[in-house]
Amino acid sequence: MIQYKGALVLGALIGATAGVLLAPDKGRTTREHLKEEGKEIKDQISQDFNEVKDDLCKAAKSGKDKFKDDLKDFASKASYKTEAAITFLEKQLAKLKEKNKTLQQSS
Repeated sequence: MIQYKGALVLGALIGATAGVLLAPDKGRTTREHLKEEGKEIKDQISQDFNEVKDDLCKAAKSGKDKFKDDLKDFASKASYKTEAAITFLEKQLAKLKEKNKTLQQSS
C-alpha cells in the first residue's frame, strides 16, 4: 500500500514538472515570469533583512544607552562603597597608630 502511495506522489511530482515544462506559454515567457518572481522574492527578502537590521540597530543603541546609564549608577555606588571602605581603613589605621604609640612608650 505504501509503495502505491509513493508511486502516486512521484507521479504527481512528475506531472507537475511536465505541466510547467509543457505550459502553454513559450519558454521565453515562462523564463521571464520566473525571473520576475525571483526578483520580487529577492526584493522582499532584502526588505525584510533591512527591517530586521534596523530593529537590531535600534535594540543595540537602546541597550548601549541603558548600559551607559547602568555604568554611571554602578560607578556612583562603587564610589560610595569605596569611600566607606576608606573610612573603615582610616579608623583601623588610627587604632593601629594608637597601639603602636603604646608600644613605643614602653620601650
